[in-house]
Amino acid sequence: MSSVSVLRALRRGACAAAVGALAVAGLGTGLAHADEAQTDQLWIQAPYEQAVTVAPADGSAPYRSLALGLYHDNDNFTVTDGRLTVDVSGLAQIAEVAWPANCTPDDAGSVAVCDTGDVPTRYAPQVQLRIRAAAGAAAGAQGAIEYSAEATGGPDGTLVAPDYSAETFVTVGSGPDLGVSAPQDADGVQPGTSLTVPFAVTNTGNETAHGFSVKMWATYGLDVVTRYPQCTYTGPDDDGTYPAMTYVTCSFDTEVAPGATVDLSAPLRLAVTGHALYERFDYEVEPGAGAGDLDGSDNGRSLHVNADNTADFAVHGTEVSGAAGDTVTAAFRFENRGPAWVGNVSSGDPVAVLDFHLPQGTTATSVPDTCRNAWKSGDDPAIGHYACTLPVSAKPDLRVDFPFRLRIDRVVPDATGRVVARPDYGTSFAFDPDTRNNSAEVVVNPSA
Repeated sequence: MSSVSVLRALRRGACAAAVGALAVAGLGTGLAHADEAQTDQLWIQAPYEQAVTVAPADGSAPYRSLALGLYHDNDNFTVTDGRLTVDVSGLAQIAEVAWPANCTPDDAGSVAVCDTGDVPTRYAPQVQLRIRAAAGAAAGAQGAIEYSAEATGGPDGTLVAPDYSAETFVTVGSGPDLGVSAPQDADGVQPGTSLTVPFAVTNTGNETAHGFSVKMWATYGLDVVTRYPQCTYTGPDDDGTYPAMTYVTCSFDTEVAPGATVDLSAPLRLAVTGHALYERFDYEVEPGAGAGDLDGSDNGRSLHVNADNTADFAVHGTEVSGAAGDTVTAAFRFENRGPAWVGNVSSGDPVAVLDFHLPQGTTATSVPDTCRNAWKSGDDPAIGHYACTLPVSAKPDLRVDFPFRLRIDRVVPDATGRVVARPDYGTSFAFDPDTRNNSAEVVVNPSA
């Protein structure tokens, strides 16, 4: 999910169960067996919409940048010689394009083949077009840019992007266009330190913004230190609900003229708390007075802060006894011993999954709501297997019990079940300083 889409999801409240810290999940895992047929796919990255300002009657409209690129899925393949074909014939009399040096246009200047070089598995801009409204194009006029692409590599030697998988609708408009610059992510930050977030608002539109609003979201390990009188601050939630975040809404009456850049009244500072780990600060700006923004692609930004901290996940087992035919309660527990909190801001995945293989000779008659039957081919058919999910975030000192009701079908002395904590994706927790306590035993009828 891109930072913009996450930001929109936060505005809609869709991340109410999906916010915490950053989980990293690669597109290509490299785990495929050598004897399995592998696939790959080439993709075009292009904005779906692009606004340009109407040209003034006595001059030319300013150019805007349009970033494009190619990427592919499977990092087991090396993909080179990317060729992106850009067709701007649909912009006739609406907008005009200035081609960069790595694009070769045809004689009409309406179709160009752009050399993107080696193709990565994660998108990065490789072609920077410049685009502006044509003279005489009225506000509201719209046209489309179409794309196609191919590259060398993949399982068959050539990769081709799916037809019509990307296009950009270009609209001529008039109004303010506010944006904030992208911050630089911070890694290895010591808990207890503070950060200053560059926050300057620039109007690249052709009309003045009569004030602007700002919204901010800070994850649980960040405190918003700077308090502006124009803002309202709520959270973080300390009642155990998810997500635990600080929300800030602001309304500034500062005028932002076309081409102008304004700063907030004081530097925006964040404190990195003692329970910080993988943190995120999102913020966005919109024109005031009910005005629309010409291009929302640069209205919102995300700052990722990775703290130099740890979180000790631990699992505690239990021992129970009973006769054949009895049903007993066997509960195991998950605990975050801290000092950091952990969560999955971007993905919304569970912070951990507990695999529970039942003790021999038992059957689960009742399981917690967050647990499901996870038996799969290769498991012992006589032993039940359940997977229990945690919420998307785990604060320090979080304790979650998983009470299973087990029927003792037959008495097996020292029947031992095993509970193992793991990530939803992957096999280990990179932030955990002691993985020895990531597993525990549930013993039925211990002999001593």
